[in-house]
Amino acid sequence: MRMTAGGVLSLFNGKDGEWDAEVVEAGKRGGILVCRAQTRPLQLPPDLWLLFAPIKKARTDFIVEKAVEMGAARVLPVQTDYTNADRIRGDRLQAHAVEAAEQCGGTFVPEVAPLERLSKLIDKWDPARRIMMCDEAEVGQPLSQGSDNGPTVGAVEGPWAILIGPEGGFSPAERSRLRALSFVQVTSLGPRILRADTAAVAALTLWQLQNGDWR
Repeated sequence: MRMTAGGVLSLFNGKDGEWDAEVVEAGKRGGILVCRAQTRPLQLPPDLWLLFAPIKKARTDFIVEKAVEMGAARVLPVQTDYTNADRIRGDRLQAHAVEAAEQCGGTFVPEVAPLERLSKLIDKWDPARRIMMCDEAEVGQPLSQGSDNGPTVGAVEGPWAILIGPEGGFSPAERSRLRALSFVQVTSLGPRILRADTAAVAALTLWQLQNGDWR
């Protein structure tokens, strides 16, 4: 905002990559930028969504920011039976997503979807997109043995989603329903129960290493 005419800055809009833009007019209430040259093409993340139950404000912000940095293509807050937060500021979370993309040098900003009941989302779920369900009930199980519904994390290619539960965990009804679905893979995140925000980062890391763009 302190730049004057003749200055150059980097711009991206999530569609056309990154561009060098020259400030041709600058004023207190506005200005004009002209894109001169593309510096980087659009870099799309893997087809991976993150579903998570909102928690305390700062920690929800953290989850959204880290999801962007870790390469999630879409972020979906979900209301579960034990979710503590019953509302979110979608515009604020989307702004955090933009800031995170700027900070990590990304050229793509994932959508932060409106808060939706997990049960309703599952009702309309496309089974072609597998769900990696991170369940604290599997604590201590090896990754390859933490599920009755599929192989180890990321072994199946295609669209995926990661599901992180609330601070109180999944309810018995949610756990029973999700485990019965053929496209859900129940997964352990190691020998210790992780906080929800830590679990999101750990799960994204595991998936990216197995089946994402970190390979």
